[in-house]
Amino acid sequence: MFDLAVRGGTVVTAGGNAAADVGVQDGRMVQIGGPMRARREIDARGCYVFPGGIDVHVHFSAFRRPEPGFEMQVDDFYSGSQAAIAGGITTIGNMVHQWQDETLRAAVARDMAAAERDAAVDYLLHPVLARPGSDALADIAALAQDGHRTVKFFLMYDNFDREADGYLDAFGAAAANRLLAMAHCEDGPLIRYLRRRLRAEGRTAARYYPDTRPDYVESAATERAIAYAHAAQASLYVVHLASAAALDACRRARTRGWPVSVETRPLYLYLTNERFMEPDGAKYTGNPPLRAASDREAIWEGMRDGSIQCLCSDHAPWTLAQKLDPALDATSLRAGVSDLETLLPMLFSEGVRTERISLERFVELTSTNAARLFGLYPRKGTIAVGADADLVVWDPEATRTVDGATMYSRAGYSVYDGWKVTGWPVYTISRGEVLCDHGRVEAERGRGRWLRRSPGTPPAARR
Repeated sequence: MFDLAVRGGTVVTAGGNAAADVGVQDGRMVQIGGPMRARREIDARGCYVFPGGIDVHVHFSAFRRPEPGFEMQVDDFYSGSQAAIAGGITTIGNMVHQWQDETLRAAVARDMAAAERDAAVDYLLHPVLARPGSDALADIAALAQDGHRTVKFFLMYDNFDREADGYLDAFGAAAANRLLAMAHCEDGPLIRYLRRRLRAEGRTAARYYPDTRPDYVESAATERAIAYAHAAQASLYVVHLASAAALDACRRARTRGWPVSVETRPLYLYLTNERFMEPDGAKYTGNPPLRAASDREAIWEGMRDGSIQCLCSDHAPWTLAQKLDPALDATSLRAGVSDLETLLPMLFSEGVRTERISLERFVELTSTNAARLFGLYPRKGTIAVGADADLVVWDPEATRTVDGATMYSRAGYSVYDGWKVTGWPVYTISRGEVLCDHGRVEAERGRGRWLRRSPGTPPAARR
């Protein structure tokens, strides 16, 4: 007798869908289809059964940074886990930022301790390189030996151009140790120049925020990241891509056979830069900013045709009061929004139900491709015998009105407040444990596990 059986649903993977029961024992899937009995049975009739969502781009706060005046986003590993679970996400990847005078490896150890204490979903960690140098190169090699398989670069950091040689060496260290190089692609000198010009012209209201980092700021940095990765023979993962111009640069690289993969985030699928004209437009601030309607359509097309591999939240939540702080202007707005709990429902409602993408593409974008890229497949990202029993029972007809005040993130609001969204999780299951039952999350703090990873496989290398 199994521990759990999910009965009567339509099982969906990246390869297709079919009616089948799923049997679970000791946290793994042990049978797909055929007769089975279990101690607990879940009725999934009329529902889809998806692999658990994998969001490899979140910002959970671990410990308060010691520097005076430094602010942290409002979700920690536990509140963030609750938001993930409520939205059907069972694995997250947290960005680990170095503090002043802290080594890369020490930063990872700090976040690891916080996640072990608080995470309720499984997790991986992405160290962010703030200062290149010989110590950083040694840490990259050591982290690879420890089972970490990513390192992230911010091309907009003040020191990126001053220390470009060191950053190139770090790309090379990533390649040598088979780490995936993640890149935030915005050009720092261009941003600083445009901010100075806006201040000089007196155009500092929030509605001018997109003018501080237009699409060419993103595409220029994307081209540069691609060139750095190619020179270093590293696999590149471009995070939160927002513009048609940047996507075209990635397409050109992939056409040449270069291992470049692309992530986008929900903001760019549903909202455009016109939102900044609203009285509370500052609440939509993200990096890169919202783009034009033509960019939005290009992003949808990239998701349809496979040019974009992953949809991730870049969950970086602030309260509404923090976002609308009157002391801030277009050159200093707080970037980031809460998007974990709505990541999957919004894509299903606006993508699958409108036939912009198929069910199978939905699973690829929210689970399977991330598992492949980040060294988790086939343990995660699919429904198959032997895989972890990370499952989402999905009601395709459930309709709710988004209300961030009732959600699990401590942000207390959503940029989609008032939207009617159809398609929500009924049950979220992680390693065979039911963590969410009809919207109610019950997950023990610290139950999440760190995922030691093997080198991933970029989709560019397979297609």
